[in-house]
Amino acid sequence: MFSMDNVGRNTIAMVLAGGKGERLSPLTLRRAKPGVAFGGKYKIIDFVLSNLFNSGIKKVYILTQYRAYSLNKHIRESWGKWTGLGEFYVAISPETSSESEEWFKGTADAILQYLRFVESSDADYVAIFGGDHVYKMDITQMINAHRKNRADITISALEVPAEEATRFGVFSVDEDSWVTAFNEKPANPEPIPGRETCFASMGNYIFSTKKLIDVLLEGKKHHEDLDFGKHVIPMMLANGDRVFAYNFNDNHVDGMKAEERGYWKDVGTLDSYYEANMDLINISPQLNLYNYKWPILTNQGNLPPAKTVFDDGDRRGVNIDSYVCAGCITSGSTVRRSILGPLCKVNSYSLVEDSILFENVTVGRHVKIKKAIIDKGVVVTDGSTIGYDTESDLANGYTVTESGIVVVPRKDK
Repeated sequence: MFSMDNVGRNTIAMVLAGGKGERLSPLTLRRAKPGVAFGGKYKIIDFVLSNLFNSGIKKVYILTQYRAYSLNKHIRESWGKWTGLGEFYVAISPETSSESEEWFKGTADAILQYLRFVESSDADYVAIFGGDHVYKMDITQMINAHRKNRADITISALEVPAEEATRFGVFSVDEDSWVTAFNEKPANPEPIPGRETCFASMGNYIFSTKKLIDVLLEGKKHHEDLDFGKHVIPMMLANGDRVFAYNFNDNHVDGMKAEERGYWKDVGTLDSYYEANMDLINISPQLNLYNYKWPILTNQGNLPPAKTVFDDGDRRGVNIDSYVCAGCITSGSTVRRSILGPLCKVNSYSLVEDSILFENVTVGRHVKIKKAIIDKGVVVTDGSTIGYDTESDLANGYTVTESGIVVVPRKDK
């Protein structure tokens, strides 16, 4: 079996990071979904890039598209500058490359447009991963399973109950995890042999390099909007290629606790995004960001520590059961069960509960905020109330989900 270093040197990665994330609107009005903040200091894309980096895979092309500027800037400053791997973590997008490039029409079409990077490499394997999910994964274990099975493509799979599987693309497999069929959102998903659960696609693939080149060039002849789920996988199954599923539940990263195994979040809706963030402030969160053996990396910035101010009878700066990032000041106010991104300031006599504040949010005096998501740079004026009256929130131009989460967007300048 290859060592991690050998696997890393023999693999290049292509990260699909062009998604609009329309169900996360208004958070995605000015940024792509992979560029949305998560856990205060991170971006969603930091999770897949950290997985690749920790797995020893350091030749990475990140394919961006929608609202790419801020995401490209984050990648350049976080993954190019501080890692010293600027030439290896490269963000490329149609809007910043040559005039002949077109916007991606499908997931496989995105790879096809930049196939020259694959063809010019000497890599044996290509890891194609999405950039908009939150999870930890040692990708070398998936590559080693790919090698052991002599697979043409290996697809990472979530093991989910049958009633949940109807929301995913589902694989039918034999006892050896050889994929025999693939169906998108089936009404009656086929279970894994001997189990009551099903294999749902995570949209992450390991390809043998030559097979990837051949199948994309062949698929291009028949489909302008070439997509892995819709076209490539069915084509490979029809050709009798060696298509295998990799059970994500079998993956183990250093320092992982039992409750973390199988943790994977799409965070594709405002409700799921909010819930995944709120899980971080639990006493024992399912996603452990304090595992220093498998760190989630990002741009740390040159910010001062967070601090609390005032301990008077009528005002006291306190953070309770909260996740508070660098540069934050809780000044004579109470923050409870909340996440404060970098450089936030909560001023005197205010209360923030069960909320997520993005970077550089300023909360004025005598403000009450409950169950809200406040976008980057928003200034909440003195005396405001958010999350207590739906009609008032809607009248102020905020988005309110069915579960009552209030989203306060950035205002147009």
